[in-house]
This record gives sequence, C-alpha cells and structure tokens, in this order.
Amino acid sequence: MNKNVLDYVVEKTNDLIGASTCSEETRAAAQAWLDAVGTDREAEENRKYVEELEADIMPIDSLIGFAESEHGAQVFGVDKAKDVAAHAREIKAAGAKYCDCPACAAVEAILDKKDILLG
Repeated sequence: MNKNVLDYVVEKTNDLIGASTCSEETRAAAQAWLDAVGTDREAEENRKYVEELEADIMPIDSLIGFAESEHGAQVFGVDKAKDVAAHAREIKAAGAKYCDCPACAAVEAILDKKDILLG
C-alpha cells in the first residue's frame, strides 16, 4: 500500500476510534489494525478490519427504520428520534447510502480504500 493511502487510512482510523458513535467492537478492530500496520500480521488484519467495518456501517435505510422504531425512540428519545429520521431521509434524498455520524463517515471513507487494503 502506498504511503499516501496508508496515511489516509490511519487518519480515518484515528477519527473512527475517537468518534463517540463508534462501537467498542469497531474501536477494538481499528486499534488491532493500527497495531498490525508494518508487521507480518498486516494483511490478515486488513481482511479482519474490512470485515468488521462492513458489518458495522449503518445503511441509510436501516438508520431510518431504527430511528422510527420504538427502540430508536428509547435510545434517542422521542423528539431526537424524529429528528434523526428526518435527517436520514434528507441525506438519503441527496444520495447518501449510509448514516453520516462521525463513526459511519470514517468507516465509509476507509471502505472507499477497501480494494487497496485487500490488495
């Protein structure tokens, strides 16, 4: 992987780790990937990292469904859940495929480099 791509993925991975919306599983996978960069474990961790990211990024329709559900209302609060659903519908109409929270935005940026990571 060239240095520019590596630096970009490292930067986005650090953004992901620092995101309040990042799950503990994803945070652990991100740290494991960072720890493996430049080692003989890097290729295997690239694969594991991509798998974790693909499993955890929230598709926009899933976000809408969650925000409009009873569980979404419990998690966000009724008013905030309505705001999240409205925002999700707005960004979907503008072409978004995924949630745009800080964690999902970082994951989407990293997955844009998936082919290079999996080389």
